Amino acid sequence: MLGGVLACIRLAIVSRGLQRVRHLPVAYLAGCGALFVIYMVSLYVAIGLASGRQQVLEVGLINYLWPGLTLVFAVPILKRRARASLVLGVLAGFAGIFLATAQNGVFSWQEPRSLSVSLVPYALALVAGVSWALYSNLSRRWAEDVEGGGVPLFLLSAGLVLAGLRMFFPEQSHWTSRSLLELLYMGIFPAMLGYTFWDEAMRRGRIILVASLSYFTPLLSTFIATAYLGVTAGWNLWAGCILVVIGAAICKLSVEEGPQ
Repeated sequence: MLGGVLACIRLAIVSRGLQRVRHLPVAYLAGCGALFVIYMVSLYVAIGLASGRQQVLEVGLINYLWPGLTLVFAVPILKRRARASLVLGVLAGFAGIFLATAQNGVFSWQEPRSLSVSLVPYALALVAGVSWALYSNLSRRWAEDVEGGGVPLFLLSAGLVLAGLRMFFPEQSHWTSRSLLELLYMGIFPAMLGYTFWDEAMRRGRIILVASLSYFTPLLSTFIATAYLGVTAGWNLWAGCILVVIGAAICKLSVEEGPQ
């Protein structure tokens, strides 16, 4: 919500900012806006429902299937040409996810009751990854040649939905000077700037190149998360992360930039 408020303030003070938003395609505002909200809500709820810091890392890794899925969805949505090796890239990515989570018993069928509960964060993370990959492609299809973008509105909408959902989670919030600084950082850099730049790159840049450059994100994100959360990642998590990166790289080499 903070990122959305800051982005909307910037939108209001820049030249013709609000006017550009009014001229954005309805399909982009409604369709991509809905996907953006689904992505944000699914990811944050998945992290919130994680049983511990180790599962947070695994949830994050599942979400980072989106670089490879972005390239996969570019074939039917943007009519990009693909080779048969694209299937290998997709399988490598999902194999990495299985390897990263199987050691903790996620796929053990010995306790079906606990299984249904433990799978919820993983399922939500997968929904987030698929939603972001669809968002990235559809924003190009629906708003390629228009000025401005809807990220400020999308961020604010996602923040309002999360604020509403917060009422259903009986947890106690603890505010400190550190958490306020973390909130400010998250609101400015990953939220307002990061999503704005990505939306612009997807709509105006070379989408295959931009998406392929992001396939090191899972590795970098996992490295930062393990250091920040103080978690010692096992070999299976790192191996799974590398497989996700390899899978995304294969997907990149399998999809051509130009349309069919």
